[in-house]
Amino acid sequence: MFTFINPKTDFAFKKIFGSENSKDILISFLNALLYDNQPTIESLEIVDPYSLPLIRGLKDTYLDIRANLNDGTTVIIEMQVLNVEAFEKRILYNAAKAYSTQLETADQYVMLNPVIALTITDFEMFEDFDKVTSRFVLKEREFLSDYPIYDIELVFVELPKFKKSLDELETLTDKWLYFLKTARDLNTVPETMEVVPEINKAFAIASRANLNRDELSDLLKQEIYIQDRRGAISKAVRIGTEKGREEGREEGREEGREEGREEGIKTGQIALIVRLLERRVGAISPEVQSQIGELSIAQLENLGEALLNFTQMSDLAAWLETPDLPAQ
Repeated sequence: MFTFINPKTDFAFKKIFGSENSKDILISFLNALLYDNQPTIESLEIVDPYSLPLIRGLKDTYLDIRANLNDGTTVIIEMQVLNVEAFEKRILYNAAKAYSTQLETADQYVMLNPVIALTITDFEMFEDFDKVTSRFVLKEREFLSDYPIYDIELVFVELPKFKKSLDELETLTDKWLYFLKTARDLNTVPETMEVVPEINKAFAIASRANLNRDELSDLLKQEIYIQDRRGAISKAVRIGTEKGREEGREEGREEGREEGREEGIKTGQIALIVRLLERRVGAISPEVQSQIGELSIAQLENLGEALLNFTQMSDLAAWLETPDLPAQ
């Protein structure tokens, strides 16, 4: 029986997919997630994103893995567990930076190669989409036709939307997503996944038995950090919700008091006007009283001024047809 580290932590994700002996794993993973399980990627070079030369004045990059494919395409990969503020902007920034920093000063634009930003999230980013994987490219706004150069693509994989059980796994994509989502909860490698050499190798790397003391310590620190951040976010949401409810209750009480005052004023006006009308034009039917009760305070004030000129019921009926007109 084995126990496996959580592939979604920064340490584990880089160890499984981003180490020098993980090229076959990363090729299988990217072919599954980016190329519909087709063997499009034949070879790649894994580049340490933090070993790239820094450009003065350019903001540092948050990346887990960077790979250069055999066709020249650059893939930048990020596993994100926490939904932090401005995360969407960071993804776009990293993709644009990876694209623009390919050239030296004297290089020609024709030398630019495509960039794919693959982002795997442990939270839902797009509530309007039911699908697990979403792909974004530049398009014309009205006709939705592609921009002539198909060089920057943003691919998102939202793990919470992946609901398949072990018995329902069909494709290589299914198996890799199941690995990411459930590896830490397994104690053996499932037979249906063991037959894929790259996934079997990923499980071997993820085995806690293969980690030294320092690696286990780093992993524990990251898991504690993630739990602390999640706790902080939950607490902030709870406090904000409670504060909002209290403000809402106070606002509601104030609105209620104001509405009560207005309702009291209106009720008094109606009672007074009905008494005055009965003295001027006779008994007021329930239907007419109901019409008067639907008038606003401003309309009731107009009626109070107008009734001095009423001599019969028809005068009241005519006025009720245009209650917003002030008394003449």
